[in-house]
Amino acid sequence: MELHIVIKGRKDLARQVYQQLRDSIVSGRLAAGVQLPPSRLLAEQLGVSRKTISDTYSQLTYESYLIGKVGSGTFVNSSAAYSPRRAAASHLASADVVAKWERISLPLRHPTRAGTLRYDFLGGATAKTQFPHDDWRRCVQHALRQMSGERGFYGQPEGLPALRNAIAGHIAFARGVRCMADDVVVCNGAQQALDLIARVLTGPGYSVAMEDPGYTPARLLFAAQGAQVVSVPVDGEGIIVEQIPDTVCAIYVTPSHQMPLGMPMSLARRHALLEKARRIGAIIIEDDYDSEFRYEGRPADSLQSLDEHGVVAYVGTFSKTLLPELRLGYAVLPAAILEAVIKAKQLTDWHTSTLPQWALSKFISEGLLNKHIRRCHSLYAGRRERILARITGDLSPWLETIPCTAGFHMAVMFKAPLKPPLDIHRLVERARDVELGLYPLEGFYNDAPPRDALMLGFGAIDLLDIDPALDRLRDLLLELD
Repeated sequence: MELHIVIKGRKDLARQVYQQLRDSIVSGRLAAGVQLPPSRLLAEQLGVSRKTISDTYSQLTYESYLIGKVGSGTFVNSSAAYSPRRAAASHLASADVVAKWERISLPLRHPTRAGTLRYDFLGGATAKTQFPHDDWRRCVQHALRQMSGERGFYGQPEGLPALRNAIAGHIAFARGVRCMADDVVVCNGAQQALDLIARVLTGPGYSVAMEDPGYTPARLLFAAQGAQVVSVPVDGEGIIVEQIPDTVCAIYVTPSHQMPLGMPMSLARRHALLEKARRIGAIIIEDDYDSEFRYEGRPADSLQSLDEHGVVAYVGTFSKTLLPELRLGYAVLPAAILEAVIKAKQLTDWHTSTLPQWALSKFISEGLLNKHIRRCHSLYAGRRERILARITGDLSPWLETIPCTAGFHMAVMFKAPLKPPLDIHRLVERARDVELGLYPLEGFYNDAPPRDALMLGFGAIDLLDIDPALDRLRDLLLELD
């Protein structure tokens, strides 16, 4: 790739090259650390003498804009390069639309590497130390071999047939989902699956019902599409079906492990929800995000497995079973919206990256996914038991849990009334001072009054770190009493 420099005429060539290179560095167009072409190559590209380029490089190096590394080449000096923010346009025709997006507060963002704490109960994070890197590397090598034999075309928006077939087999075995490979659309995580379904079902003038408290990113996504989001309260059996308006076009639920409270939806409530959706013509969006990890009672099949009328769109993800960074998820779609979602997928990003699709299909077909889930299940079960033991033990004066049988987070409620009243925001701030990450549930509530509660994720915290972390929580509660 050629460095963009324009030579005008044949006068003062060295000054022209010098000025353009310097301006590119100062403006940030040439970023810190970028390697410049060798002087001989750049001279050939520009049609000037090599001495002209060498002298220019020497001058910029003397002025600390460039730095030479013996045996490596010439690079933009990090101390000289910067990228100033461009001035905003004085008038923007779409200013109101831009402002709407700017006002959105993004919850549940995971910290950067620099922002991590010693003890962190972050929800949604997985046990990365358990990831089978050697097995995955072998599957990636298989993927590269598969891709080397292809002709360089774009893939199909719905995903590779091999992966769709593997997903259909896996979720039929693990979650009782009734589907064929043709019903599956591969997505960039569950969030894209929700986005695609929202695109084809909702818009201005349409209403979507969802649990309150519920998964906030889903609520924000539906609202961003222009839909009115109707908050429906939940009780110990899940969403209260009688309070779902007849006017909604979609109903978003997390029936296997309610987000964020954790209880499963009862069988009677599931049947009532399916009948409601059938009667009003709504699509149920079933987000089954982490229910492959179950610790108590008989396994509960998915809501989709009870659907006799094609009203459930089932959304799953590999972010919770493998790694969030892979960004692989899927949707199992009823016939009524399947073709529309496939077209929306192609218009959005054409298709999910083919390399991880081939790798994951190999990973599933060799039984490595089920093996990994079993290994993590044992790990999470031990962490869960230890947290429960502490909450029913020395933390019981302050805390209690909502019964939860699946997943790798639990909702922990503060007993009411505590005297003096607990300032949960003060608790969270003090916890960060002692390298402890705590996360209140209030951000998951919309219309319902929030309870003083925490989400304790135990996917990424080691078993040996749980007691020291909860010791710090106990000490903070004593301090704030």
